[in-house]
Amino acid sequence: MRVYADNAATTKMSETAIKAMDDAIQNYWGNPSSLHSIGQSAAEALQKAREDIAEVLGCTAREIYFTSGGSEADNQAIISAARIGAKKGKKHIISTAFEHHAVLHTLKKLENEGFEVELLDVSKNANITPEQVKNAIRDNTCLVTVMFANNEIGSILPIAEIGAICREKGILFHTDAVQAAGHLHINVAEQNIDMLSLSAHKFHGPKGVGVLYAKKGIPLTVLIEGGAQERGKRAGTENLPAIISMAAALKESNANLDVNAARMSRQRDKLIDGLSKIEHSALNGTRENRLPGNVNFIFEGIEGESLLLLLDDRGICASSGSACTSGSLDPSHVLLAIGRPHEIAHGSLRLSLSEWTTEEEIDYMLEQIPVVVKYLRNMSPLWREKINGEKQFVL
Repeated sequence: MRVYADNAATTKMSETAIKAMDDAIQNYWGNPSSLHSIGQSAAEALQKAREDIAEVLGCTAREIYFTSGGSEADNQAIISAARIGAKKGKKHIISTAFEHHAVLHTLKKLENEGFEVELLDVSKNANITPEQVKNAIRDNTCLVTVMFANNEIGSILPIAEIGAICREKGILFHTDAVQAAGHLHINVAEQNIDMLSLSAHKFHGPKGVGVLYAKKGIPLTVLIEGGAQERGKRAGTENLPAIISMAAALKESNANLDVNAARMSRQRDKLIDGLSKIEHSALNGTRENRLPGNVNFIFEGIEGESLLLLLDDRGICASSGSACTSGSLDPSHVLLAIGRPHEIAHGSLRLSLSEWTTEEEIDYMLEQIPVVVKYLRNMSPLWREKINGEKQFVL
C-alpha cells in the first residue's frame, strides 16, 4: 500500500484545478497586458480569478495581489510594513518563535537593517495569547506578524483576537495563512487582518503561485521591478494558467471545507489515539486546537530521519517537520519553541492528511508505525541505556 501523509508539505492537484489550468492554457494564452482581443480575453480571466479569490477571503478584488507563493507574499507584506513604520520612526516588530522561516528569515534581514524584532514565547500547548501581543506592543511597534496555523504542529492561533488588538492600536497585522487557506474559514474583515499570505499548492492547486492580500490603502514595497503588472506592485507577466487553477482549487476547497474538516478530524483523532499507545511518545500541541489533518508526534529514543526512511520503505510518505528545512540536521525550531529538549526533538513525525485519505490508510499507518518505532529503538544504544536504567526517560 502507498500512503501519502505529507499534505502539509504539498498536496496533489485536484481534477478541478487541473481542468481549470488546461482550459487556461488552451483558451487564455494571451498576455493580459495586451490591448488586442486575445489579450483582453486573458485579462478578463485574470480578473475573474482575482474576484473568486477575493470572495473566499472576504475582501475586494483590488486587494488581491498574485505572487509566486507564500514565501514571496510573506516577504512583501513584512518588508512593506517595515518600510511604512520606518518612515514614522517606528521600527519594532512583534512575531512568534515558531513562525515559518519565510517570516523568520525576513525578520532577521530587517534586524540587520536596524529593526528590533521581538519573538513571543510559545506555550507547551503550541500557542500564544492575545494578551502576550497586547503586552508586547510599544509606541514604536509598526507590525505584528503571526501565523494563522502552525505548519508543523498544526496549532491554530487566535487570529481574530490578535487582529482586534492591532486594529485598536493602529498597528498593521499580517498573518501567514499558508497552512490555513482551504482548510479553515478565513474572512479578513471579520478577523481584523490587514495582510495575509497563501500558497496554492497547500489546497490542491499548482506550485509556484500564491496570493498576498493587502488591505486598501497599504502602500506595498515593490520587490520585483519591471512592468506595471499587479497595479505596479509586482512586475512580470502573470502566470495565468496557475492563477486560474489556484482560484478554482481555493473555491472548491472552501465550498467543501466543513465536510472535509469533519472527516479529517475524525481520522486525525483516530491516529492520535492509536499512536498515543506507543510508550514514551507524545503528541506535540493539543488535540483540540489543531488543523483537521495534522498529527505531530515525538518518539523518544529514535531519529526522525531513520523513521521516515523506514516508513517510506513500507509505503508511507510522511515528514519530520517543514519540508523547507528537511535538509537540516538541526532539530525543529518549532519543537524547541514549545519546550521539547534537543534529545527528543530529533524523533518527530508529522502526518498530514487530506480529504482523499482513506480509513484503510489510517489503519495501515497505525499498524506499521509502532513496528518501525520498536525496530529502531531495539537498534539504539541510547534506548538500551534508558531501558537498563542508566539514563532517565524524558517522556
